[in-house]
Amino acid sequence: MKFRTKCSLISLIIGTLTSVGSFVPAQAAQTINFLTPSPLKFSLSISSLETFAADGTVDRSLADYMRFAGANEEDKERFREILLKRAEIDPILFSRLLRTEMGEDLLSRWGQHIAIQGGRNGKYALRGALIQSAFDENGLSLINILRHLPTNIEIDLRRALSLANRVDLIITATNFFHDEIVRLAQQEVVNAESVDFAKLPDLRQPGEFGVEKKQWILRDRSRDRNFEVDVYQPEAWRAGQTPVVIISHGLSSSPQNFGYYAEHLASYGYVVAVPQHPGSDSQQLQDLKAGLSRQIFLTSEFVDRPKDLSSVIDELERRNKADFAGKLDLNRVAVIGHSFGGYTALAIAGATIDLKHLEQECDRNLNLSLLLQCRALSLELNTDNIKDERIKAIAITNPLKSAIFGPSGLASVSLPVFVQAGVYDPLTPFVLEQVRPFPWLNTSNKYLSVQEGDIHVNTSNLDAGIGSLIDSFAYLSLPESALLTSYNQAFLLAFLEVHLLNNEDFLPYLQSAYAEYLSQGEEFKNFLITNASTKGLEEAIARFLAQHPSLDF
Repeated sequence: MKFRTKCSLISLIIGTLTSVGSFVPAQAAQTINFLTPSPLKFSLSISSLETFAADGTVDRSLADYMRFAGANEEDKERFREILLKRAEIDPILFSRLLRTEMGEDLLSRWGQHIAIQGGRNGKYALRGALIQSAFDENGLSLINILRHLPTNIEIDLRRALSLANRVDLIITATNFFHDEIVRLAQQEVVNAESVDFAKLPDLRQPGEFGVEKKQWILRDRSRDRNFEVDVYQPEAWRAGQTPVVIISHGLSSSPQNFGYYAEHLASYGYVVAVPQHPGSDSQQLQDLKAGLSRQIFLTSEFVDRPKDLSSVIDELERRNKADFAGKLDLNRVAVIGHSFGGYTALAIAGATIDLKHLEQECDRNLNLSLLLQCRALSLELNTDNIKDERIKAIAITNPLKSAIFGPSGLASVSLPVFVQAGVYDPLTPFVLEQVRPFPWLNTSNKYLSVQEGDIHVNTSNLDAGIGSLIDSFAYLSLPESALLTSYNQAFLLAFLEVHLLNNEDFLPYLQSAYAEYLSQGEEFKNFLITNASTKGLEEAIARFLAQHPSLDF
């Protein structure tokens, strides 16, 4: 399962232009000017691109450019498709997203590469063109963005090529480490005792206890914070004390999006609480869309999210005797967190924010999750009292963690950790956010599960706008979301049984061979490595950096 890329001037300019108060133009832009390290400079007429987009005609100006870029007929056709490709997106939400702190940061970064003629940062010109295109009847497409540019722009090819090479290097690294994970997983299979998983219970299937769902409104008076909590419990109690799991949702998400995990665990006898995180949930996104907020999330969420989880445990303790017959074991609680929820799980488990490391990482322009992590640089609240000793194990899916915690912050986590990563993930890139930090975790009980086809979000929950954007990736094919969910459900259950409940009967499932078994006959595979492969992964990282020192990873 490989990413494919072609490094040419055409793909460079396409990637640069499409990755990005309002500006009212006196006249529209006429040219894109390209600066080179030599005295040679050249420009491309936007009218030439419009003609080419309309009927495929290549005039003299564009022909010279195509010749310089070494474009063949396939390149030309692909270029035309991308010029015309329209992204269906809510223009009001889009315009407000571009005015948030994260949107401003993104535009400023790209404005360094796409500048106004004369060298001034092009962020405002880009924002104006993007917003006007989104509202235009012709929609948000590359050619329409170019039409709406208020002034001529210039692209420094030396800087742009450097950026393109770094992006290309990340793709190369993704393929390299995918292959290394496969190799290490296969080595673990060879070294392990053979298990006939067909004769063991299928952990992908629901358990025997049935499920009951309730919803609470939790009021944390110490923080003047109210939020909903979805609570899933078994209809019948398992023997002994009942294990408790809390699930922390991601940015702009909601508890309802994680019901399939909660129901699965509850059917095996767990009580699962899924709290809402006001200030970083789907309601916050709706408030942004409605003009009631100017931010995608509130910076205070770096502190409030972990405290929400502690508040839920406190509430469960208060209700334990009356609502749960005193059966809940609240001194051994597990947390599952997705994306921003992965940060939340790590923070409550003891990972510490490393502001010096974060500041260094925020100078980079490779990792989209940095747009969120870098907001912590303005954090003024105390983060020293976030850790909750009642947490005994965490499972984090597509987590963002590398910059905000760094090696020293993650080394503070010594309890069992299960990490799930997606090879396709564009938001928390597999190489930067999962592979690189895995050796930093200071625990012998750690696992890295890698899924082919995982793009960070459950595609069954996508709205039409996001779905349209995903469809615009020419080479991207995706698995059914149920397949990836079944991989996670099986491994999460096994991880919790072993490391929360000390149930050794589930140890056979926590190995590479089980991932191989689950992936039989599937196009999109799941691979698992354990702490036993940490040294091999570190050696692979060192080999890659020796061959590609410019990655600076």
